[in-house]
Amino acid sequence: MRGMTHRWRWRAERDTSVADASEHRSLPLIERLLAARSIGPGDVESFLSPKLSSLHSPALLHGAEEAAARILAAVTAREQIVIYGDYDVDGVAATAILYHIIRAIDPQARVETYIPHRLDEGYGLSEEALRLLRGQGASLVITVDCGIAAHRPCEVAREIGLDVIITDHHNLPADEVGLPCAVAMVHPGIAREGNRYPCPDLCGAGVAFKLAWRLATMFAGSERVGESLQKTLLDLLPLAALATIADVVPLTGENRTIAAFGLRLIKATPNIGLRALIEATDLADEKIDCEKVGFVLGPHLNACGRMGHAAEAVRLLTMDDEAAARVIAIRLAELNRDRQRTERLIFDRATAMAEDAGMTRDDRRIIVLAERSWHPGVVGIVCARMVDRYCRPAILLNVQKDRCKGSARSIDGYSIAAALSNCTDLLETHGGHDMAAGLSLKVANLPAFIERITVHANSAIPADALTPALVIDCDGGLDELTPQNVARVGRLAPFGRGNPRPVMLIEDVRLPGPPRQIGAEGKHLALQIEQQQNGTRRLMRALWWRRGDLAGSLAPGMSLDLAVEPKINTWNGTSSVELEIRDVRLRMPKKT
Repeated sequence: MRGMTHRWRWRAERDTSVADASEHRSLPLIERLLAARSIGPGDVESFLSPKLSSLHSPALLHGAEEAAARILAAVTAREQIVIYGDYDVDGVAATAILYHIIRAIDPQARVETYIPHRLDEGYGLSEEALRLLRGQGASLVITVDCGIAAHRPCEVAREIGLDVIITDHHNLPADEVGLPCAVAMVHPGIAREGNRYPCPDLCGAGVAFKLAWRLATMFAGSERVGESLQKTLLDLLPLAALATIADVVPLTGENRTIAAFGLRLIKATPNIGLRALIEATDLADEKIDCEKVGFVLGPHLNACGRMGHAAEAVRLLTMDDEAAARVIAIRLAELNRDRQRTERLIFDRATAMAEDAGMTRDDRRIIVLAERSWHPGVVGIVCARMVDRYCRPAILLNVQKDRCKGSARSIDGYSIAAALSNCTDLLETHGGHDMAAGLSLKVANLPAFIERITVHANSAIPADALTPALVIDCDGGLDELTPQNVARVGRLAPFGRGNPRPVMLIEDVRLPGPPRQIGAEGKHLALQIEQQQNGTRRLMRALWWRRGDLAGSLAPGMSLDLAVEPKINTWNGTSSVELEIRDVRLRMPKKT
């Protein structure tokens, strides 16, 4: 199936027989939606109402036992501990989680944090940083959201008498025998005693949260911890939720529970820095959901690492000075505005370059661009926007003297980490996961790299993947879209990767009047639609964001199929159902 802007496909295989269709429509809307996501009637309530008791024991996580024992020994011996994090939301939140749990176990613990500068030091463990920390008295370094490929830095650490615990979630090396030499390796993708962790898609902060949980139970000597540590763990859930959502890991299973409870607790957080950030972003009186995290809180925390130094974001989330927290939060808002301006400039230039170079044609299924003026802290965001615009992977590189350094983003079904691994001999560094990665290479290798990865993408990405896909959960009618039913559909939240907002197919609706262009410069469309069902005429309002350009393609009297997201719109205390159009398909006139 194809609409005006997307190719349509069903989320689950469907038997199109009349009998099956009738039986399918007899199920309640919520059950049809969940069935499309392989959730049967018996599991509906457990999915709609996740419980903390469903979280997996941290003892199942590879390396958690050894890591917790070593950390507690360091705390008891008053060793200098350094938590070494990445500079994005995931790394910052993970760093704060371990900092807070260690301080909760022992307020006098000698624990500090270290975040490398994105531009000066780059991603991950560095030999120079480890030597510096050792020289300052550190005897234990705990990585968060990085380190899984840090072979040489870990060897250096061993040589200088520095213990390293790695906690990470990024893709494992192809050969697990080649993992770095560390005191402990905490990673959800490594088998423990032959068994894989039940949720391999934890983000870095999710891994840190599970390690924090194991630290608490090991310190307590029991699976049940005291009220103080229990409260600390609950207070850390909003940080884990922030990272889980911002790092775009699948919001299913354990990740769904972490996100759901973290969002539920976030407005009441005792974390002074997080409260200051919520106020600085004007969210104090708003409901904070995945969209607010993904488009407001997350970008503000990320802006610190992109335009400044992420150590300031860690300081914000670990401090106990309200006045200082407000100052930092306001500073992050300023940095985010700078980031937005820089992003717009790079995006406009990148789109022009990609189109001029023919990288947006069907015979070029990956975009690779390099420019000296591009801010290296922002190219990753622009990569994601390029993927959204052109529906193909994108790699944007900042040229620094004789080297290129940048970010890559991909589309579902094409692992950008695997693609970069196919070009290892042309790269100086690379690492990441299926959907996002970082890389560096010599300028002299850039033409060969572009050619090889383009050949790889062209052979691995089918032509129809260049048209964005729209996944439809189920069909239905306007009669089902009551406020009560749509409110229950909202209980599928939190929405994100792996659990997107439900999309319904509403077939054979009619336009009784012309579409109206609304918003600045008529960028959006407002439609009044009607459907005849069992002799009853039903009307509903539908909005199509950013598609005002298609107003001329729709006319009164047309018969349409709509792919929509049903939502509750509340205005002046009155709630009504409103449809957010994802795509439209014109129906052929019936023969007479």
